[in-house]
Amino acid sequence: MYKEIIDEIKANLGENNDLNRKYLSSQIEKYKDHPYNMEIIKEISRMMWDCLSEDEKNEFIQISHEETPIMDLLNDLSYDIESGKYDVALNKMDKFMENFTPIFEDDKVSEYHFFTNPLEEILFNTYIGAEKELRYIPDNQPLLDLYYIYGFLLLEDQQYEKAELYLKKAIKINPVSSRIILELTEIFKVHTYTYNEYYIRTIDALKYAYYPHDIARCYRNLGYYYIEENQMKTAMALFMYSMEYDLSPIAYREIKYIQSKNKELELSLDECLEIIENKNIPIGANPYIIESLEKLAAEYEENKLFHQAEYFYNLLYNITEEEEILEKINDCNKQLNNI
Repeated sequence: MYKEIIDEIKANLGENNDLNRKYLSSQIEKYKDHPYNMEIIKEISRMMWDCLSEDEKNEFIQISHEETPIMDLLNDLSYDIESGKYDVALNKMDKFMENFTPIFEDDKVSEYHFFTNPLEEILFNTYIGAEKELRYIPDNQPLLDLYYIYGFLLLEDQQYEKAELYLKKAIKINPVSSRIILELTEIFKVHTYTYNEYYIRTIDALKYAYYPHDIARCYRNLGYYYIEENQMKTAMALFMYSMEYDLSPIAYREIKYIQSKNKELELSLDECLEIIENKNIPIGANPYIIESLEKLAAEYEENKLFHQAEYFYNLLYNITEEEEILEKINDCNKQLNNI
């Protein structure tokens, strides 16, 4: 039904853009009460964009970049959050959200996503994939950050149900963001009867994590899970292994807590790895992430896009700490200095 309507509208377009715009406006009115009205109007809006002259498009782009209430809000909140004034930030966010209507929302035809970089899009396409037509939320409409920060502030205020709602909105936009998934696990840690969801979501986050501190946080989460399961040796192994990626005082405190309950418990790194493997928990970063980072970095380097190549080599080095990767980073820096 939707496709037939769109095809018919497109077939009636001619060479005169002024007439096309008038016709398209009439079609918006015609289909305003149709079951697919949202999807049809969105597609008509895209056709109307194609009817604009280049000057009109540039003017529209300039205006849209100037009018960014979400970015203005997030910039305003940054000081409050950095200063630990979460109550002030939450009050501002509550007021903003009262009248906020998102422009980019999934409909029956399209789904909207935002990815921080090409790696995340590769992970999305590989592990999840779009069920409908994939459309991208523009950079100047940071819905992902809006929902994530609101969820974080609500969580800090112990509004667990509402925090879960907004963090899940953020995950819907970017299902492979380990940062957001891990924030959601904090709700399942304190606000559920069992830790099953906490465990499952953490394993998901580990599959997508490519920053060392996120990988470490996954292992700390799992360590906490096994403390609750009273499997102290496994918990100890996980907290110790997490410190291979992040020397967190949180992990150190948990290790000391476990040792206070088990005086003789000492583990080598090899013993930690063996215990973790026996629990069928992946060791380290997802090999597919490492492979994808290698391909992305090499491709950008081959095309002499050294800024991008350096970015992905840095991500790769932070995970692997391989000297060969460090040499690649230095090579990119030399090329950039010669430009």
